[in-house]
Amino acid sequence: MPAGVATLQGAELRYGFVNEAMQAVLGPAVREGDAVAEHPGAIPTDLLEVMRQVYDADRPFVAKAYCLPLPTTADEKPAPRYFDIALEPVHEGDGPVSGLLLFAVDVTVQEEARQRAHHLSIETRRLDTRLRVLTETVPQITFTVDADSRFEYVSPQWYYFTGQPPTADLNAIWPLLIHPDDRLRVLYQSDTARASGVGWSYEYRLRRHDGQYRWMLSRALPELHAPDQAVFWHGALTEVHDQRELADALRRGEAELRFLADSIPELIWTATAEGFIDYYNHYTGEYSGLTKEELGPTGWINLLEPSEQAGAARRWVQSIATGLPYEGLFRMRRHDGRYRWHIIRARQLTDERGPRWFGTCTDVDDQYRLREVLQTQYDELARTNRDLDTFVYTASHDLKQPVLNLRGLFDELRRSASFDDPEEGEIVGMLDEALLQLDITLQDLAATVQEQRGLSAPVEALDLRSVADEVLLGLRAQVQEAEATVSLDFEAAPTLTYGRANLRSILHNLFSNALKFADPARPLHLTVRSSLTDAGQPVLTVQDNGMGMELPGRPAPVFQPFARQHPHIAGAGVGMYLVQRIVASRGGHLQVSSTVGEGTTFTIHWFES
Repeated sequence: MPAGVATLQGAELRYGFVNEAMQAVLGPAVREGDAVAEHPGAIPTDLLEVMRQVYDADRPFVAKAYCLPLPTTADEKPAPRYFDIALEPVHEGDGPVSGLLLFAVDVTVQEEARQRAHHLSIETRRLDTRLRVLTETVPQITFTVDADSRFEYVSPQWYYFTGQPPTADLNAIWPLLIHPDDRLRVLYQSDTARASGVGWSYEYRLRRHDGQYRWMLSRALPELHAPDQAVFWHGALTEVHDQRELADALRRGEAELRFLADSIPELIWTATAEGFIDYYNHYTGEYSGLTKEELGPTGWINLLEPSEQAGAARRWVQSIATGLPYEGLFRMRRHDGRYRWHIIRARQLTDERGPRWFGTCTDVDDQYRLREVLQTQYDELARTNRDLDTFVYTASHDLKQPVLNLRGLFDELRRSASFDDPEEGEIVGMLDEALLQLDITLQDLAATVQEQRGLSAPVEALDLRSVADEVLLGLRAQVQEAEATVSLDFEAAPTLTYGRANLRSILHNLFSNALKFADPARPLHLTVRSSLTDAGQPVLTVQDNGMGMELPGRPAPVFQPFARQHPHIAGAGVGMYLVQRIVASRGGHLQVSSTVGEGTTFTIHWFES
């Protein structure tokens, strides 16, 4: 028998019959007639105690898968063996218990298999619990359907999203929650995938608990059983509504930008990070007469005048390598073969998609040629103006000598000749005045040309008091003759960054005018004061108590060339015109206020605030 069999006799439980299978379990040391207690290693203590209780109680006992180590040598580790143990009391006739019958069936293989199955079951439950926790914590709706399209499982997120109660029939309610425009397509695609035993991936709109339809991405893969037969499909629903709307907005934005670019009558293009052009607007094709394929990835360079292509290409490569903006003026061929001037600009944009280039080619041929014409005219005008200045300066210089000659002849005539005329004195006075006026006019013309040439004098930091004292020193004789009092106050703004020659000319004209137009009825008092505006800009005020003048409107007539307020006083009327020109050329402006019989105030704002 494959089972171990042994008889245990008497209350001492002595071994009687022991077959070979049982002998292998108990070990070779066990012999007939030995008591069980004499070999404690053969029978475990707990089993020995049970044997005695079975003997005393006269009741059979069966132990399933009892671990009973086989006897080994001293060097070997005992290997657990599992046996089904049966203890059966033995009677002699109708007498009391005389012993026990011991059966031991080796079930080690079955027990190990059972234990492995048990451990696998525990691990499966653990993994299933983990998977359920994962599926119920992720934001997606997870589900399982069988081959008949019946739902085996759906995560709680489905109920949260749809607002349906847990008692709802998924198979009946799910199709009704799909948008009517998507329902037929979804049902067909899912049925086709199940019939083919493959997965699916598609988008559709699913009604949310608030009644709003939201775009969802449905993906599922089949669970294959032998022989490659799909039994279940496991999948997930992911809400992609915001991403889809953003993608739609981006597509609309790109379409609008493309429409705008195609509507602009200008060559617009984009290029990759490597500098290869991947987009031309519609006008580029119209202008060049070429298709996008004919233009190619370097189209705008091929359209340039041949002698400019190499230089333009080198600069473009440098911009690609450094990321610096590209800009240049080149001649570009039109569809009729004519080359026209263009400004080509390109800038690099870097975002999450990487660097890209955006460029334009702007036709400036008309402006370029107009600028050439204007530059030519400007050069001619500048040359004419220089010639005119030279002529006026030369003429005024050359006419001084004849005037001096006339004055000398007239003085000699007056000394050596006499006229028998009662108006002799008046006529002589008129001639003197005419000669003096002609001399002053020639001097003013020369000064006008000289000041015009000095408008571009270099600027420097000037001490206002020093320059004013220098000008007053040159006018000392006039100051003394007019018995004038001059007050200088430059505390608020003691310095001025200006051209020295320009500043001297301005102060000279203002001071000399004040002396020239002093009121004979009272001594002249001249006040010169500097200050700063609220914006920190310097201002100069020159105030006198002279005769004053009438200012009927703007611009003030005093600033017009050859304009004179007091004709009875000698002058050419160009001094204040020069002052106004100098101040305006430096970015400032001149204001005047005056009252006849009281005086005049000139206010110079050196720079526009």
